[in-house]
Amino acid sequence: MKKTTIHDIARELNITFSTVAKALNDHPRIKASTKIAVREMAVKLNYQQNKLASSLKSGKTGIVGVLVPTLDVSFFSSVVHGIESVMNENGYSILLYQSKELHAHEVSGIETFLQSRVEGIISSLALETSTFDHFKELKERGIPVLLFDRTDDEIGVPCVRIDDYRGGYMATEHLIKQGCKRIVHISTDQNVKIFKERLRGYKEALLHYNLPVDDKLIFYGNLSIELGMQCIQQLVDNNVDFDGIFAFEDYTGLGVLKQLKKLNITIPNQVKVIGFANEAFGAHITPPLSTVDQQTVKMGEESARLFLKLLKSGEYYSTTPEQIVLDPLLIIRESSGGVG
Repeated sequence: MKKTTIHDIARELNITFSTVAKALNDHPRIKASTKIAVREMAVKLNYQQNKLASSLKSGKTGIVGVLVPTLDVSFFSSVVHGIESVMNENGYSILLYQSKELHAHEVSGIETFLQSRVEGIISSLALETSTFDHFKELKERGIPVLLFDRTDDEIGVPCVRIDDYRGGYMATEHLIKQGCKRIVHISTDQNVKIFKERLRGYKEALLHYNLPVDDKLIFYGNLSIELGMQCIQQLVDNNVDFDGIFAFEDYTGLGVLKQLKKLNITIPNQVKVIGFANEAFGAHITPPLSTVDQQTVKMGEESARLFLKLLKSGEYYSTTPEQIVLDPLLIIRESSGGVG
């Protein structure tokens, strides 16, 4: 049998959802006669008040919204695991929403969270998002927001991320120390700070080791296996010399490996490859993919701890937004000449 909701009571009495919710929670502005009518109808319809409805009076739901670009990659799933474990330990639940890398979906996710009366939002920005009015409005309204991984200083909220510049530098330096002199970097939209920082790390590592920055070796595209395959084919078609590939994330790195093998280019003897993010599949493909680990579970845990610390202080935006920057970890496997 369908569960009775507040909307059912409102429809039967021809009053608003808000009036029913307030009446059930004994709001002082609701007339006594209305409260009686609402309660009688609730009994008649066998309505059972849920946690969210009962929170309308206290303003505390014990729910935090978590907005991620996608759960199709293990990176975000692992971060969510870290967030949820800490939240659960502290008596909170999470409400999860995927933006699918779209600005409009990100806005819809925030609207859904607000309708669900979350106590705050932990989010990572969608690739398509280049303006931040929806997040700034949350801040202006005093709704706690924390960003992880994909952040932007313009929003002015607390954040947790890794040092993407350092990660990009480490990945490139590793290939250089493995003997590479013509290193390709595959990147994406430079509006996203983390990818801009990885590119900056790549360039500065080259310069530090007296290697030129060659624009013919830098590619941009959408995160995908196909991007890696297309870049390798383009390099070969244009007779561009290269001996190393640093892909901005592991799925693109997987595409690189696939196309190199298709073209009978040996890995790592002829070309060495490293990705970024330490996706779960990387250790199990042939050859295993070298990568940069982003401490995903720790990122989630630190995000939740910082969020709860600021939330419990009662003055979330009273100080300069706190930032936690985690160290990237180099994971060396066979694709870059490491020991399998």
